[in-house]
Amino acid sequence: MKKIILNKGKDKAAWQLHPWIFSGAIARALGSPQNGDIVSVFNHDDEFIAYGMYNGNSRVAVRLLEWDPQQEINEQWWRNRVARAVKNRKGLLQEDNNTLRLIFAEADFIPGLIADKYGDYISIQVHAAGTEVVKHIIVDELVNQLSPKGVYERSDLKAREHEGLLDLNGLLYGEVPPTFVDILENGIHYQVNIVEGQKSGFYCDQRENRAITARYAKGKKVLDCFCYSGGFTLNAFREGAVSVTSVDSSALAIETLKNNVRKNGFDENKHHAVQSDVNKYLRELGEQGEKFDLIILDPPKYAPSRSTLDKASRAYKDLNRRGLMLLNSGGLLATYSCSGAMDIDTFKQVIAWAALDAGKEIQFIYQYCQPEDHPVRASFPEGEYLKGLLVRVV
Repeated sequence: MKKIILNKGKDKAAWQLHPWIFSGAIARALGSPQNGDIVSVFNHDDEFIAYGMYNGNSRVAVRLLEWDPQQEINEQWWRNRVARAVKNRKGLLQEDNNTLRLIFAEADFIPGLIADKYGDYISIQVHAAGTEVVKHIIVDELVNQLSPKGVYERSDLKAREHEGLLDLNGLLYGEVPPTFVDILENGIHYQVNIVEGQKSGFYCDQRENRAITARYAKGKKVLDCFCYSGGFTLNAFREGAVSVTSVDSSALAIETLKNNVRKNGFDENKHHAVQSDVNKYLRELGEQGEKFDLIILDPPKYAPSRSTLDKASRAYKDLNRRGLMLLNSGGLLATYSCSGAMDIDTFKQVIAWAALDAGKEIQFIYQYCQPEDHPVRASFPEGEYLKGLLVRVV
């Protein structure tokens, strides 16, 4: 039997159903477990705690799966987990929405796996050695559940380096997605590039926040920063924005955005798409004396870990300071952080500092979070990564 024995006093989190065992908590490994193997985890007193996936290369040395000793981690166990995750989301698939996250890693009790549905295609990312071993089972069950035209892998994550895994991109089932896959979200058409786009192709975690923010766009001059393929831009146009300026550093993102504006029949004369570094462009707008009524700031992850939080806080503060300075009196800033290390209270403090430096008095009028298909498991608060604030300049 492949067995992990924990150091004395290092079992509390595991008993409380937290899914990670860090390498420093392990006293010894018995049975010569290899990366990706299923192991039994015991405390210092040789009491069984859980089954998990082992990886000696990773700081997260064991990802726990099952706390019931009577269960067997076999093919049917994995199929049941996939089926349950899909079942929990089927109510979100509606006529005007065919795109969502099907599996959200630890939150769905399938560590190291992301699966997103984009219309008739599924895009997956694997970032754990144990999940790599059973990837074929997971893909087969996703096909059984949803009958997609194709399943494409985008496992080009930095996290794979820490697991001792090479990047993998390619077709796993069916047909290769076309260059642009047509999807529907909130009744709006998007062209999604699964093969070459950012992450798994699209950011479906902002679905509800895009619709909420757009309610404030009617009759407004809008600036959408880090716009990617135009989620906030398109929702703003649908709700009656008089003009939208969309900014992203990616040429592919800007090309896709322009296609999306045309596809939805929005007035291209009211749209200004800019390929630029966002901070640089905000500085230029400030120098030109430009002002907006609604600004969206949805940057990439600035704080990938707690150790980078101070540096990230300074970056968030500077970005939001520049945004606040471009708002008219009574204007609104919708600002987001997808950094798990940045909690909402810290984020509020950072925005308060940004307002102080910008010489603006502000009010927090709404607090955003991640949607239902990105659940937060009670025993794994680290899964709560997306937060945002709607801020009014007084």
